Amino acid sequence: MKYLIAGLGNIGAEYKNTRHNIGFQILDALAGASNISFNDKRYGFVAEYKYKARTFILLKPTTYMNLSGRAVAFWLQKESIEISNLLVLVDDLALPFGTIRVRAKGSAGGHNGLENINQVLGRNDYARLRFGIGDNFHKGFQVDYVLGEWDREETKELPGKIDTCIEIINSFGTIGTERTMNFYNKK
Repeated sequence: MKYLIAGLGNIGAEYKNTRHNIGFQILDALAGASNISFNDKRYGFVAEYKYKARTFILLKPTTYMNLSGRAVAFWLQKESIEISNLLVLVDDLALPFGTIRVRAKGSAGGHNGLENINQVLGRNDYARLRFGIGDNFHKGFQVDYVLGEWDREETKELPGKIDTCIEIINSFGTIGTERTMNFYNKK
């Protein structure tokens, strides 16, 4: 069985530790813990991760957040992966910091990366992991907040939250979306 795990973010050093790049950060942590590395391929940095006889294609799109759909569509087709085996990792302003929600499908919820994926794929029935970044910003400063770096308290809590996201990725591939949602959304 093959799975595509697409962690959304923006390429470039200026975005490395920003809230918007949590998708990249989760995949980087998974790769580091698994002693695998990403290769610069078409539309993204790609690594292959194996867990319990499953193959996970880890994708960090290089198309920038707002054009993530092109990379996701390309790698689904290239690797012959069914949309039911796609998991997209994104930041979510509507969730308090560190809250993690898995959804089997849904709207973009104002997230430009998800919006582009929905548009390119022509559907929204794929799993997504939403990582809460909170909404601790003044009116008119949303972009600065989302593209801002984690604060000191968030930085302390981030490793444990990222570990949970890695567990969710493994769970998604082994027990499926519904059971993963039932287990992790209750935490």
